[in-house]
Amino acid sequence: MNLEKFQIRTDLAFEALDLKKTTYAEEVINEEFEEDNLIIRRTVISENVGREIGKKPGLYYVLDTKAIKTHDHDELKKCENALTQIIKEVLRAENITEKSRGLVVGLGNINVTPDSLGPIVIDNVIVTRHMFLLNPEEVSEGISDVSAIAPGVMGNTGIETYDIIEAVVKKINVDYLIVVDALAARSVARVNKTIQVTNTGISPGSGVGNSRKEISKETMGIPVIAIGVPTVVDAATIASDTLDLLLRYLNHKIEQQNRPIQNISVGPEKIDVERTELPDEEYRKEFMGEFGRLSEEDKIKLLEEVLTPNGYNMMVTPKEVDLDISDLSEVISGAIDRSLHTIVDNGIIA
Repeated sequence: MNLEKFQIRTDLAFEALDLKKTTYAEEVINEEFEEDNLIIRRTVISENVGREIGKKPGLYYVLDTKAIKTHDHDELKKCENALTQIIKEVLRAENITEKSRGLVVGLGNINVTPDSLGPIVIDNVIVTRHMFLLNPEEVSEGISDVSAIAPGVMGNTGIETYDIIEAVVKKINVDYLIVVDALAARSVARVNKTIQVTNTGISPGSGVGNSRKEISKETMGIPVIAIGVPTVVDAATIASDTLDLLLRYLNHKIEQQNRPIQNISVGPEKIDVERTELPDEEYRKEFMGEFGRLSEEDKIKLLEEVLTPNGYNMMVTPKEVDLDISDLSEVISGAIDRSLHTIVDNGIIA
């Protein structure tokens, strides 16, 4: 088996760290904290680590939330509050102030639902550049100079996304970019439920193996803050997660054998996946043979080796993706507005 040529698709930095152990682990800053029952991860990746795991060095924040699943208004507002604070932290890290001129870019294809997050966010953000051009002296305190663009995809425009953004940046002379895009994840549990914010930029389409020219501080010459949500997952990942779930379920049943009262239970049973451990290597081999002994990375690579050449490693999205994208776009656009305009964050403009 030649597993090396198959690269696991994930745009999330902490997933890449989990999958591929690095010899420079001491250089990684990996913190986790909680706000309003939401889990926030802060990861700082050095150049050495980035080179080993295939991620750019820099600052990564990840907001994990189940509010997108419940679609509860109050919970979604908590997500927006937390995301606002994260974006502000990244803006400060890049020395971006309210006086800086910004361009918000929504990457993706508006006609493909899982890829439409960026353009829909652009429809909702508050743009103000025209106010500064027409009557700058009448612009209220607390409003920043912000413009926005959804450049579409190369398949529709025939133009590299990078080239469109570069031309606009040069024409209107902005100080920073905020780029919003759909990503790919390595875990089914994170699809439409994780928001990543980073100062390392983005490569459009990289999550689905269709990478375009990188949009970053190195290529653009100005800070680039990328906000992304994994909206798709590949078939190999789904297969791997399903097998893991099966192993956890079997391990749960094994543990129940030592509890006589549980022996009377029959039929399917819902288990807490995150709290149920995988069985040890001996049991995994008993259940699945040599496959059960593979590491997480090698297991997915083997599944990709089987599925990809035959055209079966499809990208998949949940059936409720329309509602998820609607909620996510409101959370992200609201957080961007509040991060860039203090007049919005203070509730003067709702």
